[in-house]
Amino acid sequence: MPGSALRRLLAATFATAALAAGALAAAPAANASTGGYVAMGDSYSSGVGSGSYISSSGSCYRSTLAYGYLWQQSHAPSSFGFVACSGATTTDVLNNQISALSSSTTEVSITIGGNDAGFSSTMETCVLDGTSSCLSAVSTAENYINTQLAARLDAVYSAIRSHAPNAHVVVLDYPHLYAVPGSCLFGISNTSRTAINGAADALATVTAKEVAKYGYSFGDVRGAFSGHEICSSNSWLHSTTLPIYESYHPTSAGQSGGYLPVFSANA
Repeated sequence: MPGSALRRLLAATFATAALAAGALAAAPAANASTGGYVAMGDSYSSGVGSGSYISSSGSCYRSTLAYGYLWQQSHAPSSFGFVACSGATTTDVLNNQISALSSSTTEVSITIGGNDAGFSSTMETCVLDGTSSCLSAVSTAENYINTQLAARLDAVYSAIRSHAPNAHVVVLDYPHLYAVPGSCLFGISNTSRTAINGAADALATVTAKEVAKYGYSFGDVRGAFSGHEICSSNSWLHSTTLPIYESYHPTSAGQSGGYLPVFSANA
């Protein structure tokens, strides 16, 4: 696919996902307010990339193969609120997902922050514009992570505490996307891959610090995905793929083999 056409497709897809996060995350599962377990956050929690999407979730792309859905199947909480949505930011969580919580909620999981830091646009730049532009985009993202994201995460965690004071909360991070050097012969440079992984580390560091303030559990998935990054021999992550919105997200194996065990160990 020519670069200009791919850029238009990427831009349209990312824009659609952002709009969907605001429009569709406002409709949580009907029984979410009754307590039990609530799975919140962005596409890494909704299950984008794993397929088996719930038709009623629309462009939130909630999957029956997402770690939260898998966990509730085996643990049978009194109720399950699945409100995670593709493209969600901290603002979307506060405006559209927090109402799924109540004083009887006992378990909460969430991934959030990647979209605030511009993950989608950064990856678009890295894929299409070369190493120099990629490093600049990653630097911009890391500056945001290190100077502005903490306050946004704090607002989310505080709201969770307020709306679900009796809940055990597990905040999960994001995996390294790339094995470096790995087995990929084409695609972005090793320099770009290393920088992208570094941004994931910066995001994890800020997230873990904020999580500790609330006594929540921090689920670090980077170790679970070690050896399963893009450019490994057994990747649990999509590279650039079709449909485009599944690019750079965990496969079903990444949800069941990466996220689920880490969440289960911390739940």
